[in-house]
Amino acid sequence: MSVKAVITGDIINFTKLTTANRKALIEDTDVLLKKWIKEEQNAEIFRGDSYQVLFDDVFLAITRSIQLICWFKKHSDEKNKVYLSTRISIGIGTVSYRGKNVLNSDGEAFHLSGRNFDTMKEEEFLTIHTNEEQKNAGIKIILSFINKYIGNWTLAQAEVIFLLLEGKTQQEIAAILSLSQPSVNSRLKSAGWKEFEPTIKYIADLVKQG
Repeated sequence: MSVKAVITGDIINFTKLTTANRKALIEDTDVLLKKWIKEEQNAEIFRGDSYQVLFDDVFLAITRSIQLICWFKKHSDEKNKVYLSTRISIGIGTVSYRGKNVLNSDGEAFHLSGRNFDTMKEEEFLTIHTNEEQKNAGIKIILSFINKYIGNWTLAQAEVIFLLLEGKTQQEIAAILSLSQPSVNSRLKSAGWKEFEPTIKYIADLVKQG
């Protein structure tokens, strides 16, 4: 069986939003998740503030996880000082059964994702687990640095990184956000994106190695 990636996550501070803002965020997030995948049943939101998505590609799963971190951060309610974030656990492994939707499916990737989500620490935004402990140990060290970067991202940096990972150029991002291209570049630079980007690819390549 081919290796898949399952992400399990929840939204931090979701209940502090107003009812209207919670409803809008869930509807918008559902649209976003389903836009990212080929089969809509492979992405589900449950219990209001939790979600699970099945990806066929490991690098894409990691990239989309970074985007989700940015997505929720940029949807914070600054006026009422409600700052959103998310915790995401990625399980890399096989899928033995596909049910009616992702929540009814089963397999190694689901077990690794769900089980390790339950043990995430407060300072962890992203964890990645395979069935190989040696790989996991190396990934954990790398992610300790990545999580520190993520924890320091501002809302302004998050909205730029989100769009960049959507495939937008710096010029296009500048137009969308009514910024200058140098301002976009400055946000990426201050977010540490030059160091961050190759790290994502390195982790993806590492977990795909036999």
